[in-house]
Amino acid sequence: MAQVNVNIRMDETVKKQAEELFSELGLNMTTAFNMFVRQALNRGGIPFDVVRKDDFYSAYNQEKLKESISDTNKTVKSIDELEKMAQ
Repeated sequence: MAQVNVNIRMDETVKKQAEELFSELGLNMTTAFNMFVRQALNRGGIPFDVVRKDDFYSAYNQEKLKESISDTNKTVKSIDELEKMAQ
C-alpha cells in the first residue's frame, strides 16, 4: 500500500501535549492519527462522542451525573467488595 503525507494544522501547545501523551502510551503522532482514522472508518464515524462541554443540562451529561450519584451511594463493607467493584 502506498504511503502519502498528510499535513494538518493545530495549536502548538496542543501538539506538544498530544506528543507527550502519545509518547507515554508508546505511540508517536503518526501512529495515533492512523489509529484514529482506522477506528473512524471501522465505526463509520467519529470513534467517540462529540458533545459541547458547556451544555451541562444535555441528556448525556445528566445521565452521567445520575450514574455518578448512584455510584456514590454504594457502600463498601470489605476489601473484597472493593476489589470486585474495580473489576
